[in-house]
Amino acid sequence: MGLHTLRLATVPLTFTTSRLFLNPSPTLAFFSRHVQPRKPSFLLRAFSNSTAVQDTPLTQTSSDSSAARTQWKAAIDFKWIRDNKEAVEINIKNRNSNADLEAVLQLYENMVTLQKEVEGIREERNNVAKKMKGKLEPSERERLVEEGKNLKESLVTLEEDLMKLQDELQHVARSIPNMTHPDVPVGGEDSSAIRNEVGSPREFSFPIKDHLQLGKDLDLMDFDSAAEVSGSKFFYLKNEAVLLEMALLNWTLSEVMKKGFTPLTTPEIVRSSIVEKCGFQPRGDNTQVYSIDGTDQCLIGTAEIPVGGIHMDSILLESALPLKYIAFSHCFRTEAGAAGAAAKGLYRVHQFSKAEMFVLCRPEDSESFHNELIQIEEDLFTSLGLHFKTLDMATADLGAPAYRKFDIEAWMPGLGRFGEISSASNCTDYQSRRLGIRFRPSEPLQTGSKKGKANLPSTKFVHTLNATACAVPRMMVCLLENYQQEDGSVVVPETLRPFMGGIEVIKPKLR
Repeated sequence: MGLHTLRLATVPLTFTTSRLFLNPSPTLAFFSRHVQPRKPSFLLRAFSNSTAVQDTPLTQTSSDSSAARTQWKAAIDFKWIRDNKEAVEINIKNRNSNADLEAVLQLYENMVTLQKEVEGIREERNNVAKKMKGKLEPSERERLVEEGKNLKESLVTLEEDLMKLQDELQHVARSIPNMTHPDVPVGGEDSSAIRNEVGSPREFSFPIKDHLQLGKDLDLMDFDSAAEVSGSKFFYLKNEAVLLEMALLNWTLSEVMKKGFTPLTTPEIVRSSIVEKCGFQPRGDNTQVYSIDGTDQCLIGTAEIPVGGIHMDSILLESALPLKYIAFSHCFRTEAGAAGAAAKGLYRVHQFSKAEMFVLCRPEDSESFHNELIQIEEDLFTSLGLHFKTLDMATADLGAPAYRKFDIEAWMPGLGRFGEISSASNCTDYQSRRLGIRFRPSEPLQTGSKKGKANLPSTKFVHTLNATACAVPRMMVCLLENYQQEDGSVVVPETLRPFMGGIEVIKPKLR
């Protein structure tokens, strides 16, 4: 998901800090000052971010201006990138990223040189201050005062230069993507590997319709009126389609909650900084994000964004992990560049309802939870009787935060092709380091060297994962097209009937 302004306006880039249906019924500070890099234990370590967001007055500036850059800073381990340049370079190439590694490394070396110069002048100032504490001749004191003054002025200038250089480094380095799981296929979307396939295409003995024709014949949706009211790619749901949406969400929530997930509804407007910390770009010509003109806020394209922000800037107890959420929200996407028959009807729209799973866990558990999430998705879609395949997406099809991503594509007979209905991504610590979500290991306290004082174990960053449990419009495409009957009706899958007041068949309306 990428995130457009409500009129593609410039997004201000300085910020301040920051329904659930269960019953089966049809009603329902400038830099974070200093970030100490840890030694990386594996390759995906280096591109994570810290959480500091400076409190500044809201301003409206051009996105091309250096002043327009976000004020939060990423805790990127530039030394690690330099020491693992070849691996990072290959990863950038494999993911078809436009990150400029050479520029990052050159800016980093410049910054290191300038930092040493700043530290040298600070040391000189400290030496001058120490000398002035002793008994001195007036002339010597006057000389030291003048020297201290000159050093202070030099230091102010160099610190300003250092801050500008750090800002430039952050801006250039933030485009470097997460590292990639070694088993991910290398290449474009066509190189993605089939991980699993369930069911087979239904054979029809009559001419089939697509969901648009079915929706018109059964009086379930209205695109024409929505186009007059809101524009293209908006829609009204009507009659049983409304009940079907609620049933899909209620059933999904109830099934996923059985797996230990906590239900949530989320804000649907968030700060632009949260969007960026989750790895999405709220600006640019091809952004998928609707941003609100004159504010630092955006409409969400997925509940992953507000759920990711719940524990921002916090330290969790290891015993509290994993945290597993199933979040309902409306989602808003510009769908920039989407056109043609493949994007018609409900398949690609600007606003829709979705239930999203989100997990925060210990680093060593994230791969296991990734498998759990994809299994939940496969179980849900199997229960609905869908024919689908699970893909291990290739490197060039991964978004910047994803270490690995599984997509599920279901057969849509009316469209005559498979279409994506969900994805599940392991983002490792890429998002948590930006959002500042850490945990403190439950290790025994270690005794320090000073008077036997106990030291708390060092905190670590959690891993985050996200997965689509139910994106309503595409699920409707699958159900309407796969369950259509020769008489024009559509059978409701048995699992959803208790959540639709017992309706078994959606029948044509009497004229």
